[in-house]
Amino acid sequence: MLAPQRQQAILELVRLNGGVRVVDLVREFGVSDITIRRDLEVLAERGLLAKVHGGATVIGTGSTDEPGFAAKSVQQEEEKQAIARRATSMVRPGTAVALSAGTTTYTLAHRLANTPGLTVVTNSVRIGDVFLHTGRPDQTVVLTGGVRTPSDALVGPVAVAAIRLLNVDVLFLGVHGMTVRAGFTTPNMMEAETDRALVEAASRLVVLADHTKWGTVGISTIARLGEADVLVSDAGLPDPARSVLAEHVGELVIV
Repeated sequence: MLAPQRQQAILELVRLNGGVRVVDLVREFGVSDITIRRDLEVLAERGLLAKVHGGATVIGTGSTDEPGFAAKSVQQEEEKQAIARRATSMVRPGTAVALSAGTTTYTLAHRLANTPGLTVVTNSVRIGDVFLHTGRPDQTVVLTGGVRTPSDALVGPVAVAAIRLLNVDVLFLGVHGMTVRAGFTTPNMMEAETDRALVEAASRLVVLADHTKWGTVGISTIARLGEADVLVSDAGLPDPARSVLAEHVGELVIV
């Protein structure tokens, strides 16, 4: 295997698992410790991964860093629109849906705002406002209450207690990251607890995650990959990730 091919394979392993160890790469590729460290140095210099003691990890923010709603809303806008378009087709009039807080689910909310007869459960003030501003008398909006996070989610014991009294047909869940090891994650532990309550309240789980979420790990796991009935992502998701995700989630939809 040529060095560029090996480096690409290493990069795919990092994105798949969130990190790699030098000792494992030496065994995987049958080359020396020095060769692997040189490969990691090359990839780190190109800004594709972060070197750590004994290996490398996905480059990016820390597992507890939480960008605000405004910062996230301008990222991957086209991908979010495409994902929301596909998710809209999964909603029938007259059903009960839950939307977790997030910019992708916020995009979906705008597309669902005029769907007749919906009952909408959400822990996002912004999403609640989208439906309340339509003024449709045939819709019911349930805001969970709770403590507000930097990403405009309502979390904590009040939110969890409210959600545990409810049952919905489908949950559309936005996530901070996804890997095989950690599953679907968030950088906010209280938000993870609230999202887990939403997962338990739903008969069906649909995760909405653009390709940049692959390989990113937040500190707290919301759900394992296998708990998702459907995962909707975009065409930027790399082929190795598609193969892995297709093995774990109920259905992988690429838009």
